[in-house]
Amino acid sequence: MSTKTAKKKSAPKGGGEAGHGKETHLRWFKDMLLMRRFEEKCGQLYTMQKFGGFCHLYIGQEAILAGMVTAIRPTDRVITGYRDHCHPLVLGTPAKNVMAELYGKTTGTSKGKGGSMHYFDKERNLFGGHGIVGGQIALGAGIAFADKYRKEDHVTICMMGDGAVRQGILHETFNMAMTWKLPVIFVIENNNYAMGTSVERTSNVQELYTLGESYDMPGEAVNAMRCADVHDAYARACEHVRAGNGPILLEMKTYRYKGHSMSDPQKYRTKEEVEGYRKQDPIEEVRHTLLEKKWATEKEMEAWDEAVKQEVAEAVTFAEESPLPDPSALYEDVYQTPDYPFVKD
Repeated sequence: MSTKTAKKKSAPKGGGEAGHGKETHLRWFKDMLLMRRFEEKCGQLYTMQKFGGFCHLYIGQEAILAGMVTAIRPTDRVITGYRDHCHPLVLGTPAKNVMAELYGKTTGTSKGKGGSMHYFDKERNLFGGHGIVGGQIALGAGIAFADKYRKEDHVTICMMGDGAVRQGILHETFNMAMTWKLPVIFVIENNNYAMGTSVERTSNVQELYTLGESYDMPGEAVNAMRCADVHDAYARACEHVRAGNGPILLEMKTYRYKGHSMSDPQKYRTKEEVEGYRKQDPIEEVRHTLLEKKWATEKEMEAWDEAVKQEVAEAVTFAEESPLPDPSALYEDVYQTPDYPFVKD
């Protein structure tokens, strides 16, 4: 075995830890409140059969996105799997359009054609929402390849669940991404369970951030129950990638309080385990900091919470009052010819 192959590469140090002030903490708190209240309402609406299909909630994992959005640029790209309701929210998509997509309405982010698992927002560089487990991994590398080809200074955040890392496409993509030094950050949202099966039962490698080592890809494990840790990890990773060093792998160690989907009876874990993670709730951690540093009062935070609940309620009304697509819409937005200089008529 060569020295290069045997050497363990760790994530780059430095960058991003300059401190997180009042405005950053306020944004984290408000962003996570919106995500939490939106998902709680989604759970209620699903049980009321207001919309169908699958429904995968993000409750407990909000710090991954809150910390991400304060560390990346608005022009950076984001692509993820099917637990994706909160990604458009944190990127700035109006909650009413996110909700309308769940209802299958024309005012939804994908004109009602994508539903819970396929959110897109071209204006905010959200490339989905993908229902095929691991299918977005190669697509994320492809987006990064296009940016490098056009010599555009963007980073692609390619997110996946811990279950997706058992897909073969991950290894093919890692090899190509490192060979071509693509500007992509691969993010494993490790919530401990692939559907109802623990990482320990399905993977010989349990420190998932080490999966890139055979491709000489640096990796880092992150406490994803803390926004500050997430922000710092993304900031370091972006600095590394923008410098032309190629991809990096971040393992966001998180936890979902709800089941894999709304149909999950959750018999594979104990109530004590869930409650143990609830004590690490990322929203409460930021709330504590705001109070401790006197950056906000309980009254102010209660007012923000009420405002968020009102925003979500208005989103539901908007979705319910929006029109369903005409059947003829099935034949729209099916094909699009890319308008690249090297494409000839």
